[in-house]
Amino acid sequence: MPHIIEITDLALPELDVFARLTEAQLRSRREPEKGIFIAESPKVIGHALDAGYEPLSLLMERRQISGAARDLLARCSEIPVYTGDSELLAELTGFSLTRGVLCAMRRPRLPSVEALCGGASRVAVLEGIVDATNVGAIFRSAAALGMDGVLVTPTCCDPLNRRAVRVSMGTVFQIPWTRIGTTSSDWPQPGIQRLRDLGFQTAAMALSGTALSIEDPRLASIDRLAVVLGTEGDGLAPATIAHCDHTVCIPMCHGVDSLNVAAASAVAFWQLRNR
Repeated sequence: MPHIIEITDLALPELDVFARLTEAQLRSRREPEKGIFIAESPKVIGHALDAGYEPLSLLMERRQISGAARDLLARCSEIPVYTGDSELLAELTGFSLTRGVLCAMRRPRLPSVEALCGGASRVAVLEGIVDATNVGAIFRSAAALGMDGVLVTPTCCDPLNRRAVRVSMGTVFQIPWTRIGTTSSDWPQPGIQRLRDLGFQTAAMALSGTALSIEDPRLASIDRLAVVLGTEGDGLAPATIAHCDHTVCIPMCHGVDSLNVAAASAVAFWQLRNR
């Protein structure tokens, strides 16, 4: 039976993970093995459970117990379930729970770059993308459009940021990902060389007069390709472009110079997928 706890005191320390800890505090950089993230909505939480993620506690509106979260409770019968009416939970979290359910989950131990890339032919590399919405959308496209994994550079937004997880619709749990380096000195040259040593050619998605069109058939024929996407606004760093094997652009119409990075990722992943 689920361990249901009716909330009577909003200051309960066990509720801190849902309301009073920052994303950085949840990540617990000093003790990664104690790191936590928050998944939102029954569907997204279900994807995390399917992928083997460990749930720690649930926060949900009372009506969800016999409603949309009923199956989750059956799968998470050993953890505390904190509940109350929607107004009380909004007072706790500072926002309305539009999906009615939050789950605190243990952060996983990430695979090495070598392990993730071992059987991969197409990977996405996210350089310094800081907007959680864009990161979530890119993960969703990567999972849907043929990428075998995602690598994030040290300056990239955390893929397990609450908004990124929500926007990804749980696909962050369905496609392998890891960090390519832990400090800024690990990217770009050392990281690109690491990919090269694993047999990958790198394609920098960037605006350049000498860039290959994304439709160039030589790109699709590459056995192992890493598609490198840059931060919002400035795009890829010049040093990254210089170290990559190819510079690639998406042909534009009507004088448009570029696409949002999330939209560009979907085009790139579809066109450059392994066929």
